[in-house]
Amino acid sequence: MRKFILSFLTVVLFVPALAIAQPQFRALLFTETGGWHHQSISVGVDALKELAQRHQFQLDWQGNSGVFNNQQRLMSYDVIIFLSTTGNVLSDEEQANMEAFIQSGKGYVGIHAASDTEYRWEWYTQLVGRMFAHHPANQTTRVTVLDDSFPGLERVPESYLWTDEWYAFGEEKVEGLNYLLSIDESMYEIQPHWDQNPKEGMGDFHPVAWYHEFDGGRSYYNAMGHMPETFSDMMFMEMLYGGIYWAATGKGIK
Repeated sequence: MRKFILSFLTVVLFVPALAIAQPQFRALLFTETGGWHHQSISVGVDALKELAQRHQFQLDWQGNSGVFNNQQRLMSYDVIIFLSTTGNVLSDEEQANMEAFIQSGKGYVGIHAASDTEYRWEWYTQLVGRMFAHHPANQTTRVTVLDDSFPGLERVPESYLWTDEWYAFGEEKVEGLNYLLSIDESMYEIQPHWDQNPKEGMGDFHPVAWYHEFDGGRSYYNAMGHMPETFSDMMFMEMLYGGIYWAATGKGIK
């Protein structure tokens, strides 16, 4: 009888634990670099792992593109996060699998140098929305929230000072981008001190975060995250989670 009671209690206690441990969604974190390798990547990986624990979603990290060769495994995820990837990182077959992933209704999140990746893959440039053009040294400017109805921006001030490596972007690669954050170019020096060729900013409207629906799926991009210290900022991480959550589920917009 005692053994039966112990077995019963074990089942009763264990089943809720399994229910609690069930992840909300599955995310693939991808960090391969074919160009510049950011020092913030390793810190960002750790921070995103903690974010996954806090918000109870599964996060699998891949430092190379091998997983993109296995379409069945790729399709088991709900969202793919490109964290400061650079250069050409996916083969033609891997690109086709990535396209099929989005077309099946899944999500993409690009962080910082994800816009400095796969320039020759037109579909990817449209998925991101705009591509990196140039940047100056790290500087402080004012960030303005353009749309606080997007998840993750509920507790972000309407405007705030932020220090980062501010990307300037080329033209829109696709229509329908929904802009979330912009910065004030008048507060920082646009010209890189290491480049003798004159650089121009984006003018009065300089977006640094946006989202859109694309080719059957969802895409969120945030240009911040150059500095390792960024990933210890709770506001920034909650902002990222909002983008990950929306890209994975399609939910959260007020």
